[in-house]
Amino acid sequence: MALSKDIVFAFRKGFEDNCYQLIIQAYKKVVFDKIDVSSFMENDISAILNKNIELNPKSIEWRIFSKTENYIFNDDQIIEKGFADKQSRIDFVFSVYTSNNKYEYFIEAKNLKEKSSALKRRYINTGINSFTTKKYKNGSLVGYLVKGDLNNTVQGINKLLKKDNRKQEYLVEKKIQKHNYYYESEHKKIGILKHLIFDFTNN
Repeated sequence: MALSKDIVFAFRKGFEDNCYQLIIQAYKKVVFDKIDVSSFMENDISAILNKNIELNPKSIEWRIFSKTENYIFNDDQIIEKGFADKQSRIDFVFSVYTSNNKYEYFIEAKNLKEKSSALKRRYINTGINSFTTKKYKNGSLVGYLVKGDLNNTVQGINKLLKKDNRKQEYLVEKKIQKHNYYYESEHKKIGILKHLIFDFTNN
């Protein structure tokens, strides 16, 4: 018997919440361990976070598997020599299995610096836009702040969105219990896009 839409929605929401808890706790462990990632590349930070996720007992309790640099296969992908190198890759994919289904949640990560307009532009062009164009689906963005002030960095992203005549898509701070720096942006094609900012500047 097929599950009702309400049950599936509740399951997906609970799964997303668990993914958030795992990646936020992984971030907090990096902070607790005082690991200086200020010169690290995105993939370096993601690899550390993913290892912390794997070591978290809750990932086993919740039966959630995570991996990084995962290929995204499009339905219309032409299978030919060299096609894999052209595939899009997303930083985190979380998977959970039920008795007859597999659910996935995706998180794309971007390095951020307060004084770097290039990184803030990249956060928009290859982060936000990858979701609004539906290149990536069913997921969120996480920004790794490695230098500078967090609030100024978010304001800088919003200034660039304003410059692009996308003021309605500003990152707006929201309150959640799990993490202090959580934002949402609203987009016509996809609705709400969620953002986590991980502040590594005090490490």
